[in-house]
Amino acid sequence: MNRKFSKLVLFACILLLALAWGAVTAAEQANMPKAKEFRIERSMSKEAMACLQCHKTEHPGLFADWAGSRHASANITCLDCHQAEEHDADVSQIHFKQYERGDNPWGSKEYRVPVAAAVTPKDCSRCHPDEAVQYSKSKHANTTEIIWKIDPWLNNGMNSDLERQSGCFYCHGTVLKIKDGKLDPSTWPNVGVGRVNMDGSLGSCTSCHTRHRFSVMEARKPEACGQCHLGPDHPQIEIYTESKHGDIYAAFGDDYNWNASPGTWTPGVDYRGPTCASCHMSGAGTVMTTHDVTERLSWELQAPLTVRPQDFKPFPAQSNWQEERNKMQEVCMQCHGKAWVEDHYTKMDGVVGEYNDVYFKPAKAKLDELYEKGLLDKSRFFDERLEVEYYELWHHEGRRARMGTAMMAPDYAWWHGFYECKKRFNNFMEEANHLIKTGEKAYVAKDYPNATGDTTKPKEIFGQ
Repeated sequence: MNRKFSKLVLFACILLLALAWGAVTAAEQANMPKAKEFRIERSMSKEAMACLQCHKTEHPGLFADWAGSRHASANITCLDCHQAEEHDADVSQIHFKQYERGDNPWGSKEYRVPVAAAVTPKDCSRCHPDEAVQYSKSKHANTTEIIWKIDPWLNNGMNSDLERQSGCFYCHGTVLKIKDGKLDPSTWPNVGVGRVNMDGSLGSCTSCHTRHRFSVMEARKPEACGQCHLGPDHPQIEIYTESKHGDIYAAFGDDYNWNASPGTWTPGVDYRGPTCASCHMSGAGTVMTTHDVTERLSWELQAPLTVRPQDFKPFPAQSNWQEERNKMQEVCMQCHGKAWVEDHYTKMDGVVGEYNDVYFKPAKAKLDELYEKGLLDKSRFFDERLEVEYYELWHHEGRRARMGTAMMAPDYAWWHGFYECKKRFNNFMEEANHLIKTGEKAYVAKDYPNATGDTTKPKEIFGQ
């Protein structure tokens, strides 16, 4: 009797322990982290689901970028950006072959839909209309027109088509075309700011918001602009890095609230020192956010002769420079006093005046005299040394002097700027005066390399 009772007690204890252990294990399992994986559980069309599932397998990096984006959080899928009409000029015919595959359950005719490989500002405008309109007014969007109006490299065919594709057009933008059912490799890949798209729109939002994350944080950081704005002719990223603004960003940038909602990014609250976007795009005080990065400019510092934006003949601004300066100054005065801001602009205006009158105008007058007297050959550019000296005086040193002053980088204003202007100016004048005195014609480089570029202006911009 006692033995049986003991066995029953032992069995009951074991059973209770087992139940308790099971309960603890279940509780622990409920709190254990699950394996990280991407799951598509939101409502969407079967075609959109097919796009995501296929790209999840074929391009996991692309899918992961999208999955971490605000687009994904808002249930914006591939089709919301890429879907096109069958008759659209930019439809990818080659993509239709993806729906004839036998090795992928998502690659069947059931999911067939026309897509455009290149997403354009016109596509983005379906959800971002104001940003698209603002961008369309900027020099960024219209830079293809601008460079074909003024650039001797293009108009005189002084570089090859391949040199342009790999260099100039990578930032400025290509004229997209379809070849053999897919994007022409001579025009693609390209995300240039002035890309001419087949739907008639200009530019590429992914110049700054790279696909497929389309991050606001990324576009707010100076490195986004530094992809193109660097080097001897427009070293804004280097200038910014030297400036106090850049120094503050380097020291405190990790603490900035980069993901603040658009229109709410506030100086002194979300960030301490400004970035390129803070001054040229973001809202501050009563100044509204804009995607026209050229809107708040009061000088054309990149031009040979510095002029007001509305006087820049290749692409005159539609706004008044004084109004735009007032906007920029209000942005500055979110952190600086009025006297500090106004005195900075007084100095910048003085630098512009000295550059124009002391360096550029005399050099331009001397170049014109050489052409008039037939001592320089006017049929092409860059094949004579004085043409290069004149070009680099304004395009390299002259820009650095002006931009370095505007963005408060003293080394670029002086050593990379006006110091180099003096050297270039003296060398230019010495040889120019020698030719005029002796009547000797300048040496023309007969074997100028790779001057084979097409000089035909793109009909998509200029017509036939």
